[in-house]
Amino acid sequence: MTTRTASRPIEDTMIDPSLGLPTISMAVPMPGFPAHREFVLVRLHEDGLLYAFTSVEDPELRFLVAPPEPFFPEYAPEIDESVFAALNTKDPDRLLLMVVITAGVNETTANLLAPIVVDRDSMRAQQVVLSGSGLPVRAIMNRTY
Repeated sequence: MTTRTASRPIEDTMIDPSLGLPTISMAVPMPGFPAHREFVLVRLHEDGLLYAFTSVEDPELRFLVAPPEPFFPEYAPEIDESVFAALNTKDPDRLLLMVVITAGVNETTANLLAPIVVDRDSMRAQQVVLSGSGLPVRAIMNRTY
Protein backbone atom coordinates (compact mmCIF):
# COMPACT_ATOMS: atom_id res chain seq x y z
CA MET A 1 0.00 0.00 0.00
CA THR A 2 1.42 3.41 -0.93
CA THR A 3 1.24 6.03 1.76
CA ARG A 4 2.14 9.66 2.27
CA THR A 5 2.11 11.67 5.43
CA ALA A 6 -1.51 12.59 5.99
CA SER A 7 -2.45 16.13 5.07
CA ARG A 8 -3.06 17.31 8.61
CA PRO A 9 0.05 18.90 10.16
CA ILE A 10 2.24 17.06 12.62
CA GLU A 11 1.21 19.50 15.35
CA ASP A 12 -2.41 18.33 15.18
CA THR A 13 -1.39 15.33 17.28
CA MET A 14 2.14 16.06 18.46
CA ILE A 15 3.29 19.08 20.43
CA ASP A 16 6.18 20.02 22.71
CA PRO A 17 6.57 17.80 25.80
CA SER A 18 6.13 20.79 28.09
CA LEU A 19 2.58 21.00 26.75
CA GLY A 20 1.74 17.35 27.36
CA LEU A 21 3.22 15.46 24.44
CA PRO A 22 1.89 11.93 24.10
CA THR A 23 4.37 9.08 24.22
CA ILE A 24 5.05 7.22 20.99
CA SER A 25 5.42 3.49 21.66
CA MET A 26 7.53 1.44 19.30
CA ALA A 27 5.55 -1.64 18.22
CA VAL A 28 8.92 -3.10 17.24
CA PRO A 29 12.14 -1.61 18.70
CA MET A 30 14.34 0.38 16.32
CA PRO A 31 17.23 -1.66 14.94
CA GLY A 32 20.15 -1.46 17.37
CA PHE A 33 18.06 -0.01 20.20
CA PRO A 34 16.04 -2.91 21.68
CA ALA A 35 15.77 -1.36 25.16
CA HIS A 36 14.19 1.88 23.90
CA ARG A 37 10.49 1.54 23.19
CA GLU A 38 9.03 4.87 24.33
CA PHE A 39 9.77 8.16 22.52
CA VAL A 40 8.48 11.72 22.31
CA LEU A 41 8.83 14.30 19.53
CA VAL A 42 10.40 17.61 20.48
CA ARG A 43 10.00 20.39 17.93
CA LEU A 44 13.33 21.94 16.88
CA HIS A 45 12.14 24.22 14.08
CA GLU A 46 9.38 26.80 14.45
CA ASP A 47 7.72 25.71 11.19
CA GLY A 48 7.57 22.09 12.31
CA LEU A 49 10.20 20.88 9.86
CA LEU A 50 12.65 19.28 12.28
CA TYR A 51 12.08 17.26 15.44
CA ALA A 52 14.11 15.31 17.97
CA PHE A 53 12.70 11.79 18.34
CA THR A 54 13.76 11.39 21.96
CA SER A 55 13.85 8.26 24.11
CA VAL A 56 11.83 8.51 27.30
CA GLU A 57 14.10 5.93 28.95
CA ASP A 58 17.27 7.84 28.01
CA PRO A 59 16.75 11.46 26.85
CA GLU A 60 20.38 11.51 25.63
CA LEU A 61 19.28 9.11 22.88
CA ARG A 62 17.57 11.13 20.20
CA PHE A 63 17.27 11.08 16.45
CA LEU A 64 16.84 14.12 14.23
CA VAL A 65 13.68 13.48 12.17
CA ALA A 66 11.48 15.36 9.72
CA PRO A 67 8.31 14.81 7.74
CA PRO A 68 9.50 14.02 4.20
CA GLU A 69 7.12 16.19 2.14
CA PRO A 70 8.89 19.57 2.44
CA PHE A 71 12.16 18.00 1.34
CA PHE A 72 11.05 15.08 -0.87
CA PRO A 73 7.56 15.91 -2.22
CA GLU A 74 7.43 12.79 -4.41
CA TYR A 75 8.26 10.40 -1.54
CA ALA A 76 5.41 7.89 -1.20
CA PRO A 77 6.85 4.52 -0.19
CA GLU A 78 5.04 1.20 -0.25
CA ILE A 79 4.26 0.19 3.33
CA ASP A 80 3.82 -3.54 3.88
CA GLU A 81 0.59 -4.86 5.35
CA SER A 82 2.59 -6.31 8.27
CA VAL A 83 3.38 -2.75 9.39
CA PHE A 84 -0.30 -1.85 9.35
CA ALA A 85 -0.96 -4.96 11.45
CA ALA A 86 1.82 -4.11 13.94
CA LEU A 87 0.41 -0.59 14.30
CA ASN A 88 -3.13 -1.97 14.51
CA THR A 89 -4.50 0.14 11.66
CA LYS A 90 -5.67 -0.29 8.09
CA ASP A 91 -5.99 3.39 7.21
CA PRO A 92 -2.94 5.00 5.53
CA ASP A 93 -4.42 8.46 6.26
CA ARG A 94 -3.80 7.82 9.98
CA LEU A 95 -0.07 7.39 9.40
CA LEU A 96 2.70 9.92 9.81
CA LEU A 97 6.00 9.25 8.06
CA MET A 98 9.22 10.64 9.46
CA VAL A 99 12.68 10.26 7.97
CA VAL A 100 15.82 10.14 10.09
CA ILE A 101 18.20 13.00 9.29
CA THR A 102 21.99 13.03 9.48
CA ALA A 103 23.29 16.58 9.70
CA GLY A 104 26.79 17.04 8.37
CA VAL A 105 29.17 19.94 7.87
CA ASN A 106 29.01 19.80 4.07
CA GLU A 107 25.64 18.14 3.52
CA THR A 108 22.57 16.95 5.36
CA THR A 109 20.97 13.67 4.35
CA ALA A 110 17.74 11.80 5.01
CA ASN A 111 17.30 8.05 5.31
CA LEU A 112 14.50 7.37 2.83
CA LEU A 113 15.09 3.62 3.02
CA ALA A 114 13.99 3.28 6.66
CA PRO A 115 11.27 5.78 7.65
CA ILE A 116 9.61 5.78 11.04
CA VAL A 117 5.89 5.15 10.59
CA VAL A 118 3.59 6.44 13.35
CA ASP A 119 -0.12 5.80 13.74
CA ARG A 120 -1.43 9.23 14.77
CA ASP A 121 -4.34 7.84 16.77
CA SER A 122 -2.73 5.00 18.76
CA MET A 123 0.72 6.66 18.87
CA ARG A 124 2.33 3.30 17.99
CA ALA A 125 5.32 3.38 15.66
CA GLN A 126 7.75 1.21 13.77
CA GLN A 127 10.88 1.96 11.81
CA VAL A 128 10.43 0.19 8.50
CA VAL A 129 13.24 -0.95 6.20
CA LEU A 130 11.84 -0.74 2.66
CA SER A 131 13.85 -3.66 1.25
CA GLY A 132 14.01 -3.82 -2.53
CA SER A 133 12.68 -0.27 -2.93
CA GLY A 134 15.92 1.19 -4.26
CA LEU A 135 15.44 4.21 -1.97
CA PRO A 136 18.65 5.75 -0.63
CA VAL A 137 19.91 5.68 2.93
CA ARG A 138 21.54 9.09 2.38
CA ALA A 139 19.38 11.31 0.17
CA ILE A 140 20.77 14.84 0.08
CA MET A 141 18.34 17.37 1.55
CA ASN A 142 17.53 20.83 0.30
CA ARG A 143 19.89 23.29 2.03
CA THR A 144 17.35 26.11 2.26
CA TYR A 145 15.98 24.72 5.55
